[in-house]
Amino acid sequence: MNTMTYLGYTARVEFDERDDVFIGRIIGVRDMISFHADTVADLKREFRLSVDDYLAYCKEKGVSPDKPVSGKLMLRVPPQTHAAALVAAKSAGKSLNQWAGEVLEAAASA
Repeated sequence: MNTMTYLGYTARVEFDERDDVFIGRIIGVRDMISFHADTVADLKREFRLSVDDYLAYCKEKGVSPDKPVSGKLMLRVPPQTHAAALVAAKSAGKSLNQWAGEVLEAAASA
């Protein structure tokens, strides 16, 4: 997946061969924020403008913009997975939260 990040917002980018255009959509928020451009440079500019416009619109309307992430992640896993993760965390001398954060960061960066 091709992504771009600006002010904490991340956009997924795809290339539409049929229309010969890059299309981007901000992910991780409830609002639909999309943009497009013919070149990579223009796509980056349109992405930044889309985020800036979104934040300005929210400010004008007096509403809080969606935050891409809160830092809180709740997962449902099988009990045996939970137990194995707890053992791995304790074996590493870490809390489950710290261990899971490190494992998720490593997996997301791969």
